[in-house]
Amino acid sequence: MNFEKSEQLFEKSKRRIPGGVNSPVRAFGAVGRTPLFIDHAKGSHITDVDGNIYLDYVCSWGPGILGHAHPEVVEAVQRACADGLTYGAPTEKEWRLAELIHEAMGSVEKVRLVSSGTEAVMSAVRAARGYTGRDLIIKFKGNYHGHSDGLLVKAGSAALTTAVPDSSGVPVSYTQNTLVALYNDPDSVKELMEKYGKQVAAIILEPVAANMGVVLPQKGFLEFLREITRQYGALLIFDEVITGFRLGYGGAQEYFNVVPDMTTLGKIVGGGMPMAAYGGRAEIMDMVSPAGPVYQAGTLSGNPVATTAGIATLEILKAHPEYYRELERKARRLALAFAERAKKTGEKLWVNQIGSLLSVFFTEGPVQDYDSALASDTKAYGAYFGEMLDQGVYVAPSQFEAMFVSAAHTDEEIEETCKVICG
Repeated sequence: MNFEKSEQLFEKSKRRIPGGVNSPVRAFGAVGRTPLFIDHAKGSHITDVDGNIYLDYVCSWGPGILGHAHPEVVEAVQRACADGLTYGAPTEKEWRLAELIHEAMGSVEKVRLVSSGTEAVMSAVRAARGYTGRDLIIKFKGNYHGHSDGLLVKAGSAALTTAVPDSSGVPVSYTQNTLVALYNDPDSVKELMEKYGKQVAAIILEPVAANMGVVLPQKGFLEFLREITRQYGALLIFDEVITGFRLGYGGAQEYFNVVPDMTTLGKIVGGGMPMAAYGGRAEIMDMVSPAGPVYQAGTLSGNPVATTAGIATLEILKAHPEYYRELERKARRLALAFAERAKKTGEKLWVNQIGSLLSVFFTEGPVQDYDSALASDTKAYGAYFGEMLDQGVYVAPSQFEAMFVSAAHTDEEIEETCKVICG
């Protein structure tokens, strides 16, 4: 394959954009390649500026559950654009999208629309603190909740209760109210709650972790979190920016039958446009301005074009519940192909898969938390990424991201991908 134009554009971009990209993983640094510059996409395929065509399993990191440029969504967006791109005033579309979200997730009695997952989570945490009158938040090592200062932390080396910034430019004082527990480790949560429980406003987590690769919650873990938050009067926040409308129309909370107090959404909820949301019980959300004292605002919140894309996408998904069964079947077929590869090559591989999400880890496994994910051989993953890309299959350019299946992937394309995986 020829990547000359992508290479040239990357060099030009680095002169004006930090690292040449507008989000770090796009730089392909973890896999030792030059990033692809995409020209257009349709269905299950993307095409780069050099004319190379790929089967796409990144799906814009999740939003593309229907595939790229779904005609019904595109037509709806084109009509909306003709009516104006932004008003800075309420529209009926905001209410319609809020109703669709509530119908899908009954726990979201009221919802506020925003423009990014980071903004949704930051705002949900603020609302949780305002509602409870408490300051502390518990998050989990390896869970990612956007790049807001208070949540961009990792566990300190001294103790789990020491949170230190995970980025330069974040003052330690911004993270002092964030405690870090271990995903799938109830004892680490108990320890924190026994010491700080009456000061904890909320526990926030990805119900299925998808930012250390896909890591599933162990049996009973989500139920335990539901119980212990109720015990201490704290809120449970599900960050469903990735799992929302992907594990099922009702998200992870429907899939696992565990009801959180608050939910954050992104990606699919905007149908590929910059759109996100946070919501929950009415009495919590009524703390948000102008109904209450918790301030949050945004000029482009509820943008009419983005809400149009979200409505169109959710209505299609709602009308086709069979999509979710098909997505899971196809993802399982890919997971089986990785098992076949391991048997054939003798490589140490572990696959986690749920719904249309999966990750292959180059390690013996099992992978059930951040530390076991981190044991993966990232060089081996980089080699695998190159093999796939050179044969026309685009997967995540990082060991610690998910592989997404879309409704646009045909059975024939899945089988073609399996052949590439198996070599």
